[in-house]
Amino acid sequence: MAHIIVVGNEKGGAGKSTVSMHVATALARLGHKVSGLDLDLRQRTFGRYIENRRAFMRESGLTLASPTLCELPDVEASSLRPGENMYDHRLSAAVAALEPDNDFILIDCPGSHTRLSQVAHSLADTLITPLNDSFIDFDLLAHIDANGEKITGPSVYSEMVWNARQLRAQAGLSAIDWIVVRNRLGAQRMVNKEKMERAINNLSKRIGFRTAPGFNERVIFRELFPRGLTLLDLKDIGVKQLNISNIAARQELRELIKALELPGVSPDF
Repeated sequence: MAHIIVVGNEKGGAGKSTVSMHVATALARLGHKVSGLDLDLRQRTFGRYIENRRAFMRESGLTLASPTLCELPDVEASSLRPGENMYDHRLSAAVAALEPDNDFILIDCPGSHTRLSQVAHSLADTLITPLNDSFIDFDLLAHIDANGEKITGPSVYSEMVWNARQLRAQAGLSAIDWIVVRNRLGAQRMVNKEKMERAINNLSKRIGFRTAPGFNERVIFRELFPRGLTLLDLKDIGVKQLNISNIAARQELRELIKALELPGVSPDF
């Protein structure tokens, strides 16, 4: 049975698709069979990333370990009973078809609230929520007072995760392992960074998630997307010597994979 990883939050620009592609490719390079679903049916950044990778391999003649991109199957409206949602059936059918033959299914959610995203969260064995290191993004998880110290209440996204957890519990499934990944961390010990760290640590105890370091802001991520490449592919495409930034980014990915604690995965790359 495949382990389902969902990458989601309800705010754009947090690096969901970058995290999705690097995690999926890392798992594929470690020898696992990985399939991906992109639930952002309009923008399809994760899907485009994998399509770009396919095109690059065709043109270059290289073979790179890769996740397989899968599409949601069509469902006949006439097959639905009154009150049933077509998107529920499309996602359930896709996951059911992929589960027997994959080690991992990675689902990339849109940066907005959709029915598909809501259902995907309830399927998650592991939920990864990338978060830019700012209180603007922290508001995705919880509301906080003007001093950035006191948490005044959960956000709608946290409530959605709570509902997903309740649905899994009612179905007798294992609890969601929720990891908040802090992206774009500043290198210096600034007051805002320290306040964010305290706020996230306090919130993690209240609503039950783990934290993991993510990626710093680097030009390399934007450069890799058109070819569908990741940090792990650089030597395979002929880059003889990695610069300091690339080496640091690879280490960030290694630390992220380690922090996810996925079953049967050792981040040895």
